[in-house]
Amino acid sequence: MQKLSAFFAWAESRRELWLDCVRIYLGLGLLARGLLIVVNVRTDFFIDLLSHSGEQWLISGALLHYVALAHFVGGAMLTVGFLTRLAALVQIPILVGAVFFVHREDGLFAMGQSLEFSALVLFLLGVVLVSGAGKFSLDYATFGAGRNKEGASASGEQK
Repeated sequence: MQKLSAFFAWAESRRELWLDCVRIYLGLGLLARGLLIVVNVRTDFFIDLLSHSGEQWLISGALLHYVALAHFVGGAMLTVGFLTRLAALVQIPILVGAVFFVHREDGLFAMGQSLEFSALVLFLLGVVLVSGAGKFSLDYATFGAGRNKEGASASGEQK
């Protein structure tokens, strides 16, 4: 029991590390999703997409490119923690569309659980947007010194 309490105390003292782990995992998942969209070059996929879009094929094609690029590049940026808040912000409209328009008809507790998963990713992107990158990121390595000075003066500590 004492080892468990010691582990919890260790974990509590490193909350920022756990947020970084969530950011990295989320970034890897979005990067993989973007890669899946990019390498999915089956002609029947595009023909099906264009046939369902009707006269708005240009909008569908532009959205497909936006989603692929945002997931691929934004996922990579989230993974390494570079411009983290911007990378999360770019992902949010895509996930809002997925939750409220694409998977809404599936409902909760469907076999694929696409609605639940999309809502979870949307929530985690909101958490990353609010919390930022953390210590294990390129943001911290690049902009960390300026951020620390602001944080020290805001908390009332002496320089």
